[in-house]
Amino acid sequence: MIESKFADLSQTIHTMGSVVVAYSGGIDSTLLLKVAHDCLADRALALTAVSSSFPSIELDEAKSIASYIGAQHILIDTFETEDPRYQENTPNRCFFCKHNVYDEIVSYAQQHGFRYVIDGTNADDVGDHRPGRKAAREHGVRSPLQEVGLSKSEIRHLAQRLALPNWDKPAAACLSSRIPYGTSITVELLSQVERAERLLYEMGFRQLRVRHHGQLARIELPPDEFVRLLSLKDEIIVPFNNLGFQYVTLDLVGFRSGSMNEVLKSHGR
Repeated sequence: MIESKFADLSQTIHTMGSVVVAYSGGIDSTLLLKVAHDCLADRALALTAVSSSFPSIELDEAKSIASYIGAQHILIDTFETEDPRYQENTPNRCFFCKHNVYDEIVSYAQQHGFRYVIDGTNADDVGDHRPGRKAAREHGVRSPLQEVGLSKSEIRHLAQRLALPNWDKPAAACLSSRIPYGTSITVELLSQVERAERLLYEMGFRQLRVRHHGQLARIELPPDEFVRLLSLKDEIIVPFNNLGFQYVTLDLVGFRSGSMNEVLKSHGR
């Protein structure tokens, strides 16, 4: 089954003729870029939107992997964080983000003669709150991984087989996803979260989130990392205090993507 899906993916991209890959450096868009580059060579381009909501550590890794693949990689500055609708941080924040980002990506593709913009949405991306998908549809963005029915586990399997170095990389998300709905998004809050997460990353933690609740930082890690985090608490508390977090907590439920959306589910939204 997976071989058939992979063949369908290659054929789908080949028939597109030329593509701009909306590329974040995550495993989904990385596999998409690899296949697009193999199928279309210089008619496939990786484009990364850079803003205050995109962690610098993710950008560095995206550059490295695009270079490893051998694909042309373009960075463009986007300014969704300056949009008042985005700053309000309603549950539709992602729509306004992607609307701004896809405006820029589609414009670039049209100006440079690329026929399609494609993204890394996969077959599993149908459950959580995802208003950004509406923005993608409105801009005519296609999602080949989803079109051929590739799941996240199948994508990781193919990425490992293709020797992509980030095949087992944990899922990532924009920094704004760490801030509760209703709390205004500012560059200062995003920077605070980014620096806190970088501190933990440099300690060797890989799958993590630092959720911002005013003076309180809520750290999410896989449960098997709890003991190690607690053993390092003295090395964490003071730097977090210096970042402006008076209280530092460990979420006992553990790491889970989209935990800020749990409040929407509890209210039936």
